[in-house]
Amino acid sequence: MQLIGMLDSPFVRRVAISLAMYGIPYEHCALSVFRHFDEFSKTNPAVKAPTLVTDDGTTLTDSTLILDYLERMAAPERRLMPEDLGTRGKALHLIGFALAACEKTMHTVYENLLRPEEKRHDPWLERVQRQLHGAYDQLETALAMHHATKRDAWLIGERMMQPDITVAIAWRFTQYMLPGVVDPARYPALVAFSARAEALPVFIDTPLE
Repeated sequence: MQLIGMLDSPFVRRVAISLAMYGIPYEHCALSVFRHFDEFSKTNPAVKAPTLVTDDGTTLTDSTLILDYLERMAAPERRLMPEDLGTRGKALHLIGFALAACEKTMHTVYENLLRPEEKRHDPWLERVQRQLHGAYDQLETALAMHHATKRDAWLIGERMMQPDITVAIAWRFTQYMLPGVVDPARYPALVAFSARAEALPVFIDTPLE
């Protein structure tokens, strides 16, 4: 099994950390969708990271679809999504807003770094950053409410699961890529939560690069 993509992508990183937590062995091929476009396209013509090539040669793309596949591969005791419908809904709520934050961070980066300054559209950028803050406002509220009653527990249980992975990765990614855009002082629960996750060996061994 091969995971293709750079760990500076939050979508690649969430798959890599999940693979480690599932205990599923894989080879990491660190190709950039920008610097290695032609080489990447040989495996995935859409040149989308992450890409997972399964042991039977099937090519999967999109982190959520890849994780859906891996969840079914994993031993039941190592799965990262709950079976209970209510708890699963809470998990998906958190994951959805974290992925939205990742997406809006990417949009901001592309607008600032890839588009020529004379072609940037400030109203669009303001809209994207409003969406970015909106996503983190939702997560901050959820985390603050959770920690008010269950300070030592992870977000949906006693062990780290997919919402924890995705929320922590999203926050770290935004702070790394857009320093100063999302003020940490406004999101103390997210700051503390991400720091707790990033201190774990599985996060340290899968660094944002």
